[in-house]
Amino acid sequence: MEMDESVNRPVLGEYREEKEDDIVLTEHGYQKLQEELDHLKNVKWWEVAKRIEQARAFGDIMENSEYDDAKHEQAFVHGRIKEIENVLENARVIREEEIDLSVVAIGSTVRLEDVERGEEMRLRLVSAAEARGDQGCISDQSPVGRAIMGRKAGEIVEVQVPSGALKYRIVHIER
Repeated sequence: MEMDESVNRPVLGEYREEKEDDIVLTEHGYQKLQEELDHLKNVKWWEVAKRIEQARAFGDIMENSEYDDAKHEQAFVHGRIKEIENVLENARVIREEEIDLSVVAIGSTVRLEDVERGEEMRLRLVSAAEARGDQGCISDQSPVGRAIMGRKAGEIVEVQVPSGALKYRIVHIER
């Protein structure tokens, strides 16, 4: 597979018109995805290609589990590269200074208090494209993310979960 470096991607700080299918990313999320893409293209892709080459050296590829595993990994890596390229191509990057602190929005860091338990947690609201496994981040598409989006400090939100409803007070909103 040939990697196309000429794909037009937005540059941090570059103005562009908003589109309906924009994927909103924070600067940090954009950079993390760019780093992952670079790693997949420049390291992982070649590691997998080497595994395929080594597996072919074992002989008949029809009954070669190493070859099959490497080909599956190659397909996964290729799919992830395409997925990230699509996200970056449709990304609208929110700068930290653009985050409105009067309401919860993508890029906001929010302190929530569990009304029943009195426990506090600190979460950063990010888009679903950015939320992949980041500690302390929550997707705007998650039940809690949807409930707090657009709300103000001091408000109490109710989140429906399988075991019932949870209530959270938005204690503080910051960048």
